Amino acid sequence: MLGQGGQSALSLLLLLPLLLLPLPLLLWQEAAAIEVPQDPKILQDLKQPPTIVRQSVKDYIVDPRDNIIIECEAKGNPVPTFLWRRNGRFFNIGKDPRVTMRKRSGTLEIGFRSGGRPEDYEGEYQCFATNEFGVALSNKILLRVSKAPLWPKEVLEPVSVSEGSSLVLPCNPPPGLPPPFTFWMNSAMSPIPQDKRVSMGLNGDLYFSNVLAKDAQTDYSCNARFLFTHTIQQKNPFTLKVQASRKLPESTPTFLSPSGSESSKMVLRDEELLLECIAAGLPTPTIKWFKKGGDLPARKVKFENYNKTLKILNVSEEDAGEYICMANNHLGSIRHSIFVQVKAAPYWLDKPTNLVLAPEENGRLVCRANGNPKPSIQWLLNGQPIDSAPPSLSRRLLGDTIMFDSVQIGGSAVYQCNASNQHGYLLANAFVSILDLPPRMLGPKNQLIKVIENNRTFLDCPFFGSPLPELRWFKNGQGSGLDGGQYRVYINGTLAIRQARPEDEGTYTCVASSMLGTAENQVRLEVKEPIRIVQAPQQQSPVRGAAARLDCKVTSDATMPVTVTWMKDDKPLYMGWRMRKDDDSLTISNVNEGDQGTYTCTVQSEIEQKSASARLTVLDRPAPPMELDLSDPAARSVRLTWIPGSDRGSPITQFLVQFEEDRWEANRWQNLSTYPGDLNSVILQLVPFVNYQFRVIAINAVGQSEPSGASPRYKTSGTVPDAIPRGLRGSGSKSDNMEISWEPLLDLERNGPNLHYSVWWRRVATEENWSHVTTAGFRHVVENTETYVPYEIKIQARNDFGTGPVSNVVVGHSGEDKPTDAPTDLRVSKVHSSSVVVHWKPVDLNSVRGEFKEYRLHYWRESSLVPGLVVSDDRSAKGFYSTVPEPTGVLSGLVPYSKYKMFMVVANNHFESPPSNAVEFTTKEGVPDVPSLFTLNRRSLDTIHLAWDKPSEPNGILIGYQLKYYSLNGSRTGRPKLETFYPNVTEFNLWLPSRSTRYKLELSALTRVGSGEVLVEELPHFTNEAYIDQVDIATQGWFIGLMCAIALIILILLIVCFIKRSRGGKYPVRDKKDLPLDPVDQKDQDGSFDYHSDEDNKPLQGSQTSLDANVKESDDSLVDYGEGGDGQFNEDGSFIGQYTVKKDKDETEGNESSEATSPVNAIYSLA
Repeated sequence: MLGQGGQSALSLLLLLPLLLLPLPLLLWQEAAAIEVPQDPKILQDLKQPPTIVRQSVKDYIVDPRDNIIIECEAKGNPVPTFLWRRNGRFFNIGKDPRVTMRKRSGTLEIGFRSGGRPEDYEGEYQCFATNEFGVALSNKILLRVSKAPLWPKEVLEPVSVSEGSSLVLPCNPPPGLPPPFTFWMNSAMSPIPQDKRVSMGLNGDLYFSNVLAKDAQTDYSCNARFLFTHTIQQKNPFTLKVQASRKLPESTPTFLSPSGSESSKMVLRDEELLLECIAAGLPTPTIKWFKKGGDLPARKVKFENYNKTLKILNVSEEDAGEYICMANNHLGSIRHSIFVQVKAAPYWLDKPTNLVLAPEENGRLVCRANGNPKPSIQWLLNGQPIDSAPPSLSRRLLGDTIMFDSVQIGGSAVYQCNASNQHGYLLANAFVSILDLPPRMLGPKNQLIKVIENNRTFLDCPFFGSPLPELRWFKNGQGSGLDGGQYRVYINGTLAIRQARPEDEGTYTCVASSMLGTAENQVRLEVKEPIRIVQAPQQQSPVRGAAARLDCKVTSDATMPVTVTWMKDDKPLYMGWRMRKDDDSLTISNVNEGDQGTYTCTVQSEIEQKSASARLTVLDRPAPPMELDLSDPAARSVRLTWIPGSDRGSPITQFLVQFEEDRWEANRWQNLSTYPGDLNSVILQLVPFVNYQFRVIAINAVGQSEPSGASPRYKTSGTVPDAIPRGLRGSGSKSDNMEISWEPLLDLERNGPNLHYSVWWRRVATEENWSHVTTAGFRHVVENTETYVPYEIKIQARNDFGTGPVSNVVVGHSGEDKPTDAPTDLRVSKVHSSSVVVHWKPVDLNSVRGEFKEYRLHYWRESSLVPGLVVSDDRSAKGFYSTVPEPTGVLSGLVPYSKYKMFMVVANNHFESPPSNAVEFTTKEGVPDVPSLFTLNRRSLDTIHLAWDKPSEPNGILIGYQLKYYSLNGSRTGRPKLETFYPNVTEFNLWLPSRSTRYKLELSALTRVGSGEVLVEELPHFTNEAYIDQVDIATQGWFIGLMCAIALIILILLIVCFIKRSRGGKYPVRDKKDLPLDPVDQKDQDGSFDYHSDEDNKPLQGSQTSLDANVKESDDSLVDYGEGGDGQFNEDGSFIGQYTVKKDKDETEGNESSEATSPVNAIYSLA
C-alpha cells in the first residue's frame, strides 16, 4: 500500500519503513480509477482507445481442406482500423488476392478456391488495432497446417518368441500435427484385448509382460488416427509365433519401460503429468506407486492402464519430487525412480487493467507475473517499446509499474505488458483514457418508487462525470443534505432508508456537482402497508374422494391491488372442474393421488410478493402387496413372504392373509390370520389334507387394499382327525326313542378323506355294554327305549388315516310323554287391584314322565266391572318352578276392577298335564290411567282452552278430573291452584292473569280409590324462560282501517256476484234456538259414568264450557259449516277451520244453485 502524508499519529515503528521510501512516492496520492457505466448514451459520446475483444489462439493449427480464418476483433471510439504483421514484417493484404479482411473488423480470411497451398501461409501473425487515442496489439499467433503423413513402407519379419518371455511390438507412428492417437487392432478390426499382462504404452508400443501360446496370431496392427483430417493410417501387421513350453519358466520382474533404475521428467505448471512403468515377469508383476517424502495427492491422482500409468491433473510446484514405481511378484520386486521437475510458463499475478482518469488525477498500471524461470517484463506504448517513446512529465516507469502524475488531456494511450520466459509469454493491453465530462444523470427522470412499510429502502440515482461529481440528497426541496440517522448515501449515488415509514413519503432530489457543472433528478417515494397472510394454508391429509380446503386469507394496502395465485410443486396450478378458487381459499373436491403435493399460495402486488405453503397428503387404501413367495415348508406350516405396496400416505397397520383351497370350497377365499404392518414374512399355521394358495391384503386407516396375486399352491399331508365333534346331546323325538346328534366337523378339521363318526351309548348306572354305531351323518336314533331314561353318550371322529380322540361322556335322555297327574286344590288369596296369591297342591314328579319344567298357570280377563267397557279375552300364562310340599306364587300385572278366570297344569319339555280345577276371582278397584288426550289452544291473550279425553283404563268408577296449575319462575314455583270437574266434562277455558308468566299444568283422573297418573304440560311452549308478549293488533288504528277497506271490496264483489247469479232469489234462514243441556249426560242410576261410545260425550267444537260445567248448544253453530267439526282456534284466538256449505237436503231443495249466498259463505267461497 502507498502511504499518505500527514499521518502524524502513527507510531515510530510504523514510520520507519515509510522513511526508507523515496520522498516523491510518499507524497504521491492515487485517485480511484473512474468506472465508466455501460450506458448507451455515455458510451456513444465517450472517446476511448482500442481494446482487443477477440483473437485466435497462440498455437493455431488449421485443417488444410478448409479456408483459414485468423480472428482479430477490437472496440474503441472512434472505430479502430487494423493492420497485420507476418513474421515480424508488415503484411500487405491488398497485394494478395486470396486474403481479405472483414468489414469493421481485423479478422483475416484466406481462401484457396482459385489455387494456392495453405502451407505457404504458415508463420507468425500479429494484429494491430489503431485509432487516434492509441494502438492495441493481439498475441503473436503461430499458424501451422495440420499434417497426416503415411506410414513408411517396410517389410516386417515374423516375430518368434518362446512362451513365458516378454515382448515389445513397436508402433513408431509417423509424426503428425497434432500427434496422432494410436491403438492396436487385428484384421477383423477388433481391438487387441488388453489387461494386466498385455497393454499399450504411452508411446504406442504394445507390451507383453509374458507371452502365452494364445497370443500367437498373424495380425497385430498398429493404427494412427489423425484428429484434424479424421483419417486412420494402418501399419503393416506383425505376425507373432509362440514357441510353446511344457512348463512355463517363472521369472522375477524387470522393467520394459522405462529402462534403468531412474529417469527424469519435466512438466509445465497446470498441465497433465503422465508417469509410466511397464514390467516383465512371470507371474505378471503388480505395479505400485509411491512419492518419496510424502503421500500421493489423492484428489488429483488417477491410476490407469491397470496401474501402469500414474496421472496427476493440474500440476503445481508441490507435485515436483521423486516418484517410485515398484513391480513385484512372488519371486521378487524391482523399483524405478522418476524425478519430476515442474516448470512454468508465465502466469499473471497482477494483470494490468484499463485506467480512466480525470485531468490532474494520479494513477498507475501494474504488471506482475511469475513463472519458472522467472519471466522478464517489457512495457510497450502503442505497440512500440516504451523506451523509444517520447518522454512525458506525467509518466514514470518503476520496474513492473508505470506511475501517472497529474495527467492532462491528450495523454490517452494503450500500454502493452509482455511477460516471457523460455516456456512462453503473456501479452496484456491496458489503455489510459483521460476524460473531462460534466455531471450527467443516467436514471429515468421523476421516478415513482413504491415501498413496503418498515422495509429497508434504496433510492437509486445513477450518475457519471469526470472528474467524479459529488452527490447530495434533499427531501421535498428543503433542508441540508440527507446523510446520517436512518439515511445513508452510497458512493454510487444510492440513498438508503433504514426503515421506511409513512412520514418518509415525499419527493427526494439528488444533485451531482463538480467543477464542470451540476445535474439533478427527482424520485417520489410512497410507503405502502405490507401484505399479510393472516390465514395460511395448513398441512392436510384428506382421504381419497373427500374434499380439501386450503385457506389463504390476506390483508394488504387498500391502494395496492393484489393477485392470489396457487402453485403445486412449484408449477402453475390448472383450475379444472374439481378445483375452485375464491378470494380466501382453494377447494379441491374428490381428491385423488394426483392431487398430492406441496401447494403454495402466492400473493403479489406490484412491489411485493409473499407466499405460504402446505403439504397435501392424499390418504388412500394401500397398494396391494406383490411377489408372494413360499419357503420353509413343514407338515403344518409354511413361510409366506411378500413385498408391501405403497402405503399411499397412511401407514400400513395390518396385513390380512387369506387362503383358498380347491378340495371343499373351491374359489372361496377365507381369512387365515392378521399380522402387524411392519412384517412381510410370516409362518402360517396350516391344517392337514388341504391344497392351499394364499393372498395378502394390506390394511391402513383408510381401508383395505385390493388383494395381491395368488401364491403358488402348497399341499399339506393328511393325518387322523384331531378335533372332537362338538354339541353332542341326546334327546327323544318320541316317547320310545333317543336321538343322538352332534355338530359335524368343519371341512378343514377332516384331516383326510372318508370322514365317519363312531357313537357309543348305554343306560346310566348300569353295567350294560356300550352300544356302538359308525355313521357318516351327524345324528343317530336309538329306538325302543323306555320313557325318559338317562343314557351315557360319547363320540369319536375317524378317517382313512385312523381314529381321532374320544369325547367326554355326556348324559342324554330318551323321549318324554304327557304327564298323567294334574295339580289340585287351586285357590287364591290376598286379592289386590293388580295382583293375587295363588295356592295349589303339587303332583308326584314321577307322573311328569319327563323333565319337570314348571307349574304353568293359564289365566285371562273375563270382563271389566266398569259398565260398557269392552275388554280383550286373550289368554296369558305364567310359570312357577317349585318342588316344595305346599307351593305358592304371586300373579301380578292384573287390571284392577276386573273379573278373571284361571287353571293350572304341570309341564315337561314337550307336554302339559290335564288342567286343574278352574278358579274365578275379581280384582279390586284401583286408580285410573292417565287421560288419553290433553290439548292446549290459546283462545285469546289471557285465555287457554284445555281439552282432554277419558283414560283408556279407568280401573274403577270414574268420579271426575283434577287440574292443578301453578306459575314457574326458574326453579321456584308459585302457589298451586286446583280445579275439579265432573266425569263428563272434558274441556275447560283457563284464564291466566299474567301473559308473561310460565305455568305448569297437571291433569289426572279420579276414582273412589284416588287420583291416577298425572299428565303434565307447560305454558307457553318455549324452551327459554322469556315469554314474548303479543301485541293485540285488533286495537291498532292501521289494522282497523285495513280491515274496513277489505270489507268494502268484499261487499262490492258480493253485490256483483249476487246480481249476476241470484237475481231475485230468496233463501231460507233457520231460526236460532238455545237448547240447554242436562248437567250430567246419561248417568246410570248408581251415578256411574257410562262408557258406551266415545262420540256420545264429545262436546260441541266451538262452544265454551263455564266453570259450573253447563254447556249450551247453538243451532247455527259454526260446526254446521265445518267438515266434521274439527275447527280449532290458534294461539291468537282466530278460527282456523275451513267453512264449507252444510249438506242439508232440506235447505238445498228448490234452490237454483247449490252454492251458499249468505255473506259468510260467500266470503269463504271466494277465498
